Amino acid sequence: MRPHGPVVRTVRHDPADRPLLVIWEATRACALSCVHCRAEAQPLRHPDELDTAEATDLLHQVAAFGRPAPIVVITGGDCFEREDLTELVRRGRALGLAVAVSPSGTARLDRAALVGLQEAGVTAMSLSLDGATAAVHDGFRRVPGTFDRTLEAWATARELGLKVQVNSTMSSRTVHELPDLAALVRARGAMTWSAFMLVPMGRGTDLGTLTPAQAEDVMNYLYDLGPHVPVKTTEGHHFRRVSLQRAVLAARGVDHVTALGLGDLYAELTARTAAFGWGDGGRTRRPPVNVNAGYGFVFVSHVGTVHPSGFLPVAAGDVRTRPLTEIYRTSELFTGLRDPDRLTGRCGACEFGRVCGGSRSRAYAAGGDPYGPDPLCGYEPGTFPYPQDVAELLTA
Repeated sequence: MRPHGPVVRTVRHDPADRPLLVIWEATRACALSCVHCRAEAQPLRHPDELDTAEATDLLHQVAAFGRPAPIVVITGGDCFEREDLTELVRRGRALGLAVAVSPSGTARLDRAALVGLQEAGVTAMSLSLDGATAAVHDGFRRVPGTFDRTLEAWATARELGLKVQVNSTMSSRTVHELPDLAALVRARGAMTWSAFMLVPMGRGTDLGTLTPAQAEDVMNYLYDLGPHVPVKTTEGHHFRRVSLQRAVLAARGVDHVTALGLGDLYAELTARTAAFGWGDGGRTRRPPVNVNAGYGFVFVSHVGTVHPSGFLPVAAGDVRTRPLTEIYRTSELFTGLRDPDRLTGRCGACEFGRVCGGSRSRAYAAGGDPYGPDPLCGYEPGTFPYPQDVAELLTA
């Protein structure tokens, strides 16, 4: 039986022409001191941050991509550290842009702030939750009270009608929290739950990444959660490969645990979730989107430099001196990352390369080459026994 709808989604417009997402790091200032922080956030704002006028010009540059306009996500650090945040949201909305925010769980994240953002035109936001208890989450964020503030903001946002994405970091320190986090997301409701597969950079360099075998277990566990929780991954691009494999194995009636060689972590996570008694779920599985660094995605730093991802610290230009549209469409780094033939190692040899592509950020962090293999992927190219079935799914 073939699955209903696509197993992997592609963006409707040409990702070489315009991104689906523009992430703007409005500041690196943040009151938290999270153990995994990519930005190594600081207490004070940087003097060379884009000011209000320059940030407004950036919004005009995003609008210049045309229709459909990219979604703008204002992040940080903590974007609430900028006193002009609400005004910038208003200006973005006036340009016809959809603007979302990604604040930190600090004392600034209160009801008044959320009401102000909603009135300015924000319809969606993301919150980070790395543990299902205050002890785990606050230990990860290194500030007491962060867990409770995040839950309160989540409830307030839902009450106000804002869409909420919950982000959770996957590391050896937090991976066993997955079932309880899934239960929390299912009970409280969210637009999306995004499992961030740690990229070892910033403060997260020594945090403890998963092994490739553990990552395979986690990806397959996340796939199982699809009927219960609207799950996605960040920097876990081989979730698209897993989704295709699982769809083919299910259609053929083949046991995925044996066929994919899943291990003890998968068994543990699955058994703990089965104890919740959720049954078959009933949700329509959320197909992952084929977006990657520079391929439908662009990151603008607090000082205006442009990167394929916030986790790939190689600049392709600067919005103060060159239009974002030009950098995204024509820079050598971005055009190179959109060419799957430039991938090397196992990613270059993989039959799933054009739909997965691996984490270019993790490849760079591991070996200094953004075209190199993703060290978190445990798949050996050419070993999946039903390549024709995969090809048929991709062309359906």
